[in-house]
Amino acid sequence: MGKAGAARKLAAAAAYGGGGLSVLGASLYGVLRLEAQVARRTIGEAGDEPPPDATGWYGRERPGPAIKIALLGDSSAAGYGVDRVEETPGALLASWTAERADRRVYLRAFARVGARSADLAGQLDRALPIDPDVAIILIGANDVTHRVTPAASVGHLAEAVRRLRETDVAVLVGTCPDLGTVKPIPPPLKQVARTWSRRVAAAQTIAVLEGGGRTVSLGSVLGPEFAAAPALLFGPDQFHPSAAGYRSLATVLLPSLLASLDLIPDDEAEPEAVRGEGVLPITTAALQAVNIPGTELDGTEVAGRARGVRGLWVELRHRRRHPASAGEAPHSTDQDSAEMTTTPGPEVPRSPESNVSTSS
Repeated sequence: MGKAGAARKLAAAAAYGGGGLSVLGASLYGVLRLEAQVARRTIGEAGDEPPPDATGWYGRERPGPAIKIALLGDSSAAGYGVDRVEETPGALLASWTAERADRRVYLRAFARVGARSADLAGQLDRALPIDPDVAIILIGANDVTHRVTPAASVGHLAEAVRRLRETDVAVLVGTCPDLGTVKPIPPPLKQVARTWSRRVAAAQTIAVLEGGGRTVSLGSVLGPEFAAAPALLFGPDQFHPSAAGYRSLATVLLPSLLASLDLIPDDEAEPEAVRGEGVLPITTAALQAVNIPGTELDGTEVAGRARGVRGLWVELRHRRRHPASAGEAPHSTDQDSAEMTTTPGPEVPRSPESNVSTSS
């Protein structure tokens, strides 16, 4: 089965609840079981110390109304491995959004170390009461390393996107990273991990776009940029990013986050052919995105129609990355807290399978 067919089949299987594994897929699935065991032995257990909580207010003394951001997913969203809150992806994105928009930002972090796509439902139960303007979701690596079937993984993500869009929350999903660049995984398992994670990313992309969300390919989280400087961009366990790595991740996400909030400059409103941007059918765009880190995809229309004979029309963008300042720690005041019209829901325990080792 070709890559396009595999991506379509995974997305279709997720939509209809099927297994989505061909004979070839089942073979790769079996090899990945061995890959996960090797990775766990080499990397070891995730630490018990949780990452700093980025929840709070950003953009002190900037005007309102505040932008509310919900951050969901696994340790790549939570910032596992850093020591200071201002080094987490949530704090960086909230700080930079406040700076670009010249508005206050309230970020609530629901992401948890070890989370898989099945845990998104519980995170959403807590996120929706704060009535966010946008939800950022980073998920998928743990589904791959813990042998969750792609159809089940993508199905949980699609359901999360559906729930968010039903309440008019903008959705930005960073798709499954390229696990083939994780240093402790030896070849040929490295090549299998790369192929499988990219196919999952393509299927995630299709499901999110069909649900009305926006995606950014995160091959750069564990991709060429990380492979070129693993000592700088990987943390001590050689699996999770370092502070510099999380900063790189946030830099990739920021332009698309601003676009989801309609905060992009006028001169970047339209695709630029010279930058390789344009409009493509959904599957073609998804496969291009997983091979080019930082590619943003969003639904669009051609001649007033959202779909063509090859499916949903998608706008492919390589948005400019802008110089970014240092992140800041969140601040909070009594006045700020009183201005929140809703309060976050109670803590919801994660399912037992979320407490796993080798977790992203």
